[in-house]
Amino acid sequence: MFTGLIEETGTIKSIKQKGGSVVFTIQGKKTIKTLRIDHSIAVEGVCLTVIKRTTKTFDVQAVEETLKKTTLGQLRKGSLVNLERPLLPSDRLGGHFVLGHVDGLGKVIELKYRESSWIFWIQVPKRFANHLVPVGSIAVNGVSLTMAEVKGNSIAVSIIPHTMEVTTFKLLQPGKAVNLEFDVLGKYVERLFEVRGIQIKK
Repeated sequence: MFTGLIEETGTIKSIKQKGGSVVFTIQGKKTIKTLRIDHSIAVEGVCLTVIKRTTKTFDVQAVEETLKKTTLGQLRKGSLVNLERPLLPSDRLGGHFVLGHVDGLGKVIELKYRESSWIFWIQVPKRFANHLVPVGSIAVNGVSLTMAEVKGNSIAVSIIPHTMEVTTFKLLQPGKAVNLEFDVLGKYVERLFEVRGIQIKK
């Protein structure tokens, strides 16, 4: 369980193919401090397991299904990635409940600069349109955000200077793919409707 409040951006130090999967070696100054083998960590919003650790880096492995559903397969040596360790029971929940289970890929379609913030318009796959709620929560590349505006199957999110500085949003441009995770409460409600045979218009 995560909050979508990114702790730092780490750097991909190496990428190794292992069968159909990929092992990423990542450097993160803050997150490395308490990480151990078998711990979970969110990388660009994707929950992965630490399989190796040194004093400066840690390894995570992304299997075929994860590479297919997320942007991890597009990473290269030197890429920056958003990192967040799991939520502790004693922590404040400053974002929203994020599981690190990516629902699908979105695409940045427009970027607008305002006097003190940036507006990113992101196109969402039509099958997820029911999860787009004005001022509702969404995780984009692991970052907990509020949907400022919804138009059809596109959403606008507002990025403040701090978020731009400490996350990989500073690297996003129109045409770039992003990992999307929709609010888990909404997904449970939709599933309950389906089980009861109540049709939800797509």
